[in-house]
Formats: sequence, structure tokens, C-alpha cells
Amino acid sequence: MTESVPADPSAGAVDAEEWLTLPDVAERLGVSISKVHQKIRDRELIAVRRDGVRRMPAELIANDNVHKHLPGVLNLLRDAGYDDDEAMEWLLRPDDSLPGTPARALAGDLAREVKRRAQALGY
Repeated sequence: MTESVPADPSAGAVDAEEWLTLPDVAERLGVSISKVHQKIRDRELIAVRRDGVRRMPAELIANDNVHKHLPGVLNLLRDAGYDDDEAMEWLLRPDDSLPGTPARALAGDLAREVKRRAQALGY
């Protein structure tokens, strides 16, 4: 069940257009829910709690796969001291120099630029 979920103001996150629950992510990726949990633990995916349920923006998944550069960006953000809520906020923050947000840019030609910007946050 996909739905639009308002941002959690206490976490400071910016809203995404469509949020997926973890079972939805598993279905889209064609894997078990336990594999989705493992991917989150391994920093290949990111999910944050909204209304008590862990969710992730649909735009971080391309067809039946995670965007290629997402795991690298998540690791760079963690190295820069970002927790999951802060990383999600950074990924979803509108940026006029990108096509919408860093999360959206991961789907296109500017994915490496997003990775460079995440790396620069550590300095």
C-alpha cells in the first residue's frame, strides 16, 4: 500500500511524493521483508518512521532495483555524522541546482554529483 505521508515535523524531514512501507519495498524489489531489513542494516536502503511505521520514499527505487549510488551516498552521509532522519531530510531537500532533490537526482545523470556533495559534507 503506497501512500502520501506528511513529513514528521519533529524529525525535520522534508516530504516525499510517495512513501512505501517495508512490505511494499519488498514487493517492488521482489525480495523477502527480511532481505529489506538486512539492506537497511547494511545501509543499502534507508527507512524512517512516519506515524509509527518504517517507510521510504518510492523515488529511491528504480523499477525493481535500488538506485545504484544510494548505498554509497548513505555511507557518506553516515560518515559525515548524519543519522537516518537527517540523511532522509538531506536526500529530500529541494535543490535548485538539481532536478528537484538529491534523491530524485540519483535516478539520472547527476547521481555522481549527489555523491560528491554528500562526500563534501564530511569536511
